Amino acid sequence: MINLAQEKSTKLSLFDFKNVATRTFWITSISFFLCFFAWFGIVPFMPDVVKDLGLTPDQKWNSIILAVSGTVFARLLIGKLCDKYGPRLCYTWLLMLGAIPVILCGLVQTPTQFLVCRLFIGFIGASFVITQVHTSLMFAPNIVGTANATSAGWGNLGGGANRLGMPLIAAAVVAFGVADGEAWRYSMVIAGIVCFAMGIVYYFFTTDTPKGNFSELKEAGEMVVTKKDQIGFLEVLKDYRVWILFVVYAASFGIELTVYGTMDDYLQNTFQLERVTAGNIVLSFALMNIFARTLGGFFGDKFGKLKGLRGRVLFLSFILTLQGVMLIFFSGATSLVLGVVLLILFSLSVQMAEGATFSVVPFINKKAIGSVSGIVGAGGNVGAFLAAMLLKSKSALAEKSAILSSEGLSAEVAKAAQSAASSSAVSSGYLLIGFVVVITGVIALTIKFSKEEEGVESFKQDVDGLQPELIPIKVKA
Repeated sequence: MINLAQEKSTKLSLFDFKNVATRTFWITSISFFLCFFAWFGIVPFMPDVVKDLGLTPDQKWNSIILAVSGTVFARLLIGKLCDKYGPRLCYTWLLMLGAIPVILCGLVQTPTQFLVCRLFIGFIGASFVITQVHTSLMFAPNIVGTANATSAGWGNLGGGANRLGMPLIAAAVVAFGVADGEAWRYSMVIAGIVCFAMGIVYYFFTTDTPKGNFSELKEAGEMVVTKKDQIGFLEVLKDYRVWILFVVYAASFGIELTVYGTMDDYLQNTFQLERVTAGNIVLSFALMNIFARTLGGFFGDKFGKLKGLRGRVLFLSFILTLQGVMLIFFSGATSLVLGVVLLILFSLSVQMAEGATFSVVPFINKKAIGSVSGIVGAGGNVGAFLAAMLLKSKSALAEKSAILSSEGLSAEVAKAAQSAASSSAVSSGYLLIGFVVVITGVIALTIKFSKEEEGVESFKQDVDGLQPELIPIKVKA
């Protein structure tokens, strides 16, 4: 991939819309937001979907697992495509094609059709990779961590904002005379149409790089990709640092996704909260993406300036370990006040860890940013899949045992026993996951950079406007 260090923006000026990097930042962040909004758009309507389609508990859990499974393959593929065709075309096609299963989800008539749509809707989760690639191409090393983290954090808001936004869309639809039981269908169709329209916007109002699109640069001879310049996908796979970051992102973003899907029920079963109250707490957790993930990228950049690329890794290790410790403490909380405080600290640290991860990613292999971003991004969904399977198995076993032990008792007593069993099972699952995250934080310290990589990066951050081919030299103070 061409090195465009000279043209990249060295600061994130949010309201300088004449700057191509700023325009791209906003469009790619909004696109990411809409993709996540549609990806998890069905979540607020699951009680209606279960009733309408007659989903079994297993089918409900499987729909959650399928939604994150499809994203794994999409992220692995989209990263390589970004390296070859550029983020502009990749995002355009992802938004327009991804809108199809979102729209079809509102038209399903059977559980099987619903599960298939959930699988393919998961593909739009690959939007995260394109957003990270696009901001990496637009912003210079001194600010790329902050830009990546902010665009990702604001995009992630879509995964929580739909809890408020989708019911509002449904209410508007009902106001036009649609039956309450059908409102979820119209809401999904509308979300899909908006995604499709955003694909058109992306095509006409963004460019791949500050200098233009990949195709135009190749035709002008300004982007010459020779055999020597090309980095094969297999070569990226051989870099151990990519796989450590894969695991790191599984332990951060993967756990955040799992919390989105399980925390509502956990808060209700553990602290006897009403569904609306529990939902609002989880929504607050998601809204922290407005600033928390940005903080992770910001401190990643700051530590990078102080300690070089090693500094970025040190901060990542610290904040990931802190995330695991907070989850361990939260899993044992029996007081609502203490639980909410620990949940806030956990959500702050997990989102900062995500931002810190992608303050390191752009420096692993600059000729294959898309491939590296795709692999690491897929790790988040693998982590979510494994964590969901763990919690599903523990919860299902505990609930079945509770049902058997409460046979012959009143329905109210049986329900209370089932809720207590589920709470205990999920709590032990959170505890186990917390210890895994702490271990992953320690493993992150094994990410190393060569002296050449450290030296060149330090030189680029300290000196603007010089050719990247120049050899860095030490200057005495």
